Amino acid sequence: MMSIRQALATEDSVGAPRVLGEQVVERLRRLIITGELAAGAHLVETDISGAFGVSRGPVREALRRLVNEGLVGSRRGRMYVIGLSRDDIDELYHLRRLLELDVLQLAIARPQADFSAAHDALEVMARARDARDPVAYAAADLDFHTAFYQAAAHRRLTDIWLMYRPTFADILAITNSEDRDLGPSYHDHSQLLEAIDSHDSIRAVSILNAHLDGSHRRLIAAHGRHVHPPQ
Repeated sequence: MMSIRQALATEDSVGAPRVLGEQVVERLRRLIITGELAAGAHLVETDISGAFGVSRGPVREALRRLVNEGLVGSRRGRMYVIGLSRDDIDELYHLRRLLELDVLQLAIARPQADFSAAHDALEVMARARDARDPVAYAAADLDFHTAFYQAAAHRRLTDIWLMYRPTFADILAITNSEDRDLGPSYHDHSQLLEAIDSHDSIRAVSILNAHLDGSHRRLIAAHGRHVHPPQ
C-alpha cells in the first residue's frame, strides 16, 4: 500500500506536481480512483499538507469534498480511503443514467433550449480524436454532456451533476487512455447531437442509453486492470 508521499511522487500517473489549494482535491481524487491510494489507507492531514507544501486548511477542505463524493470516509476520528469498488461504479452509472436521460428529455422539450455548447464541445472532440489526445477528448466529452443540463436549465439536477462531474472526469481519463481509437465514441456523440437537433427525443434517449452502457462496461474492465493489474 502506497503512502501519501509515495503516491504523490508517482508523477507519471498523476501529472506534474501542483500545489494550489483546489488542486489538492484533484490529485487525491485521481490517486484514489486509479487505486494508487488503496481502500483503507489512512489520510493524515499533516502528512498530506507536508507532501503538498500547503497549510492544513486546503487539505481539510479537500478531504471534506471527497467525503461528500463518497471516496473518503471517517471512522473514530480518522480519515481513510473508501476507494472506488465495482459496486461504486455501478451506483455512479445508475445515478448518471437517472440524471442524464431525464435532463436530456427536459432539454429537448424546452422550446428555448440552447445546445450550442454541445456543438462547440463536439468540435473540440473531433480535433482531439484526430490528434489522438485522450485527455483533451475527455474534457470536451464532459463539456458535451454538461451542455444538456445547461439546455434544460434545471438548477438542482445541474448541482448534482456538478458534484460528481470531477469523479467522472477521472473515470474518463482512465477509459479514454485505453481507447486507441476514439472514433466510435465520437460517432456516438455525433449521432446523439443529430437526434437532439431533430428533436427526436426517443432516438436521443436510445443512443444515450446505449452510450452509457458501453461507457459503464469499459470502465469496469479498465478499473480492474488499473486497481487489480494481472500479476
